[in-house]
Amino acid sequence: METISTFLTHDHRACDEEFANMENAVSKENWDEANEKFNKFSSDLLHHFDMEEKVMFVAFEDKTGMTQGPTMMMRMEHEQMKQILDQLKDDLVSKDQNHFFGVSESLMMLMQQHNMKEEQMLYAMADAHLADDVANVVENMKAL
Repeated sequence: METISTFLTHDHRACDEEFANMENAVSKENWDEANEKFNKFSSDLLHHFDMEEKVMFVAFEDKTGMTQGPTMMMRMEHEQMKQILDQLKDDLVSKDQNHFFGVSESLMMLMQQHNMKEEQMLYAMADAHLADDVANVVENMKAL
């Protein structure tokens, strides 16, 4: 059976790959490809946030009653990353490679720290607390 942890960790890796593809296009100053790769990365990242926030976090909070704990912190970090995405988009429009890489480095560090917290703590907690409903939660995330 696929767990919440394996499903969402796999999705983190897919987003990481799209992030690298975007940075590679910017490094070549291929702005059309960079915009295309940004759109794919941004779409995938926002979809990942939606799967967590609209499905897994809700199920976890309903089961545990914890609404001011790890899910609240993860939502705050998602908002920070969304703001950084806006900055990256602006840098692509202005073709500002130097600023783009400064901002993307910040996003990379935030994503790595965020993913580590989720993968090492929150996902395991979700799998444990939602043990009777893991398959349903994963299916609902896939359906989103």
